[in-house]
Amino acid sequence: MLLSIRIKNLALVEDLSIEFGRGFLAITGETGAGKSILIGALNLVLGERADRDWIRAGADSCAVEAVFDASKIKGLPGLLDELGLEPCQDGQLLLKRVFGGNVNRQFVNGSPATLQALKQIGEQLVDIHGPHDHQSLLQTETQLSILDRFAGLEETRADFAKELQRVRDVEARKKELVLDEKEFQQQLDLLSHQVNEIETAGLKANEEAQIESDYRVASNAQKILDLAGRAQEFLSEGESAAANALAQAQRALRDLAAIDPDAAEMEAANEGLSGQLQDLSRQLSKYASRMDLDPDRLQFLSERMTLIQGLKRKYGKTLPEVIEFGKAAKEKLQRLQGREKELAKLDAEAQAAQKAMEKVGLSLRTARQKAIPELTQEITRQLKELGFLQSTFLAELLSVEPSPSGMDAIEFGFAPNPGEPPQPLREIASSGEMARVMLALKTALADQDQVPVLIFDEVDANVGGEIGSRVGEKMKQIGRKHQVLCITHLPQVAAFGEHHYEVVKVVEKGRTFTHIELLDETRRVQELARMLGGKTESALQHAKELLKGSQKSSSKASADKGGRSQKMEKAAAK
Repeated sequence: MLLSIRIKNLALVEDLSIEFGRGFLAITGETGAGKSILIGALNLVLGERADRDWIRAGADSCAVEAVFDASKIKGLPGLLDELGLEPCQDGQLLLKRVFGGNVNRQFVNGSPATLQALKQIGEQLVDIHGPHDHQSLLQTETQLSILDRFAGLEETRADFAKELQRVRDVEARKKELVLDEKEFQQQLDLLSHQVNEIETAGLKANEEAQIESDYRVASNAQKILDLAGRAQEFLSEGESAAANALAQAQRALRDLAAIDPDAAEMEAANEGLSGQLQDLSRQLSKYASRMDLDPDRLQFLSERMTLIQGLKRKYGKTLPEVIEFGKAAKEKLQRLQGREKELAKLDAEAQAAQKAMEKVGLSLRTARQKAIPELTQEITRQLKELGFLQSTFLAELLSVEPSPSGMDAIEFGFAPNPGEPPQPLREIASSGEMARVMLALKTALADQDQVPVLIFDEVDANVGGEIGSRVGEKMKQIGRKHQVLCITHLPQVAAFGEHHYEVVKVVEKGRTFTHIELLDETRRVQELARMLGGKTESALQHAKELLKGSQKSSSKASADKGGRSQKMEKAAAK
């Protein structure tokens, strides 16, 4: 669930912090008070696009920070680890985003994160439905996903996608071998040249650095010998060589030590220096004797470097990449050279893969056909409770070309009025009808839906009266399985909220501010009365009746749900 959110300098909000409860949370307020700011803030912290116009006038940047209880989201720890982010502490997930000016930063549990990471995490946390978001229901792919979630077929669907990918991989390998003679010969010639060029070079993965070092030394061999000779002269060969100076110093120190024994240590130190000088001179002579002035060696190293650079330009940025390219080219060449045998092998593999895919696909289709009556019956029941007493809802399964979702497509049909044939959802013009269909689907899928936080932004538009109360009932019913935040203008919906928040706009010292406040029972009655038309005595009485009626309705719904559950359990036992 969403535990809290803090918003700074976003639109009309200067600095707002609010904590949220469980279940169904109603959010109301005057038109223009800033109710949509909450949705905007959540969208920002979940990785959606930021508009700098949203930054409060006079501020350089804005920030949104949201805390979630994510202890029961099974896939989240693995996702955080995959993204290289800090794990949750005590099950709490902290998301933060700051943007404005040259600043655009986001954090997950204190770790810097990308916008894409926020989006990936957000998909597991929050599902936002606005006045137009139900348009996704018009897509047949979405409808198929709804059926599969209802029937618990996600794992079988994933198995089918794997089998389909195996079929496609085999077909791709076959395509590489099925060439006309001209193209076949061209491929053979090219691969033969590539393999021969790389193998003839006899490359070693780590040789480039050594070749470059050897070339640098060989190309400077004469200079190296000259420098070594000069150093040798200064050390031991010239009249003013260091060795002669140390020998003279040694004689003087020996005479000094004969007079004063305390000078013996200095005599020994000088003798040590003479020994080190002799060792250095011998090393220098040995080093110079190894220097090779052979021009053939220099030519070899130069040609080797040119060869390596040429191969890297053609086949890879590094020698290991060039070597790997050669291995892959050789394998492909061998497959082409034995293509008849390879094609026969791939044909057999393709048949086996196709058979395995179709087996899973038919199993998936059977399970879907079995689940459709249960889904349509449940959605029809939910629609009746939302005021469509004689409506018809159906789903037709169609055979299509295989895709990662299976070998089927589905079309949801709906007839809101008796005597009318069901029409595809995309042909329903009324946004109010579509909103209620979406609510029915969400209610039917409440047990299967894995996203813990659902946000409804005025999806009760074009709905009122008794149907508004039904919408409120559904919201509260979904709230038993999820945390539901609903921005609404309908008092009939708001009355069913287990917690009621009011968005208030105030003017202080010539500046406008938006606040969100959790209402106690007295203020809640006043807010419902305002929504009913004014804080008159009759409106206040009506508001109290709405609250009382919602509590009775919720109690009855819970009892009915318990009764249905017992009947279903008995039927399953039989």
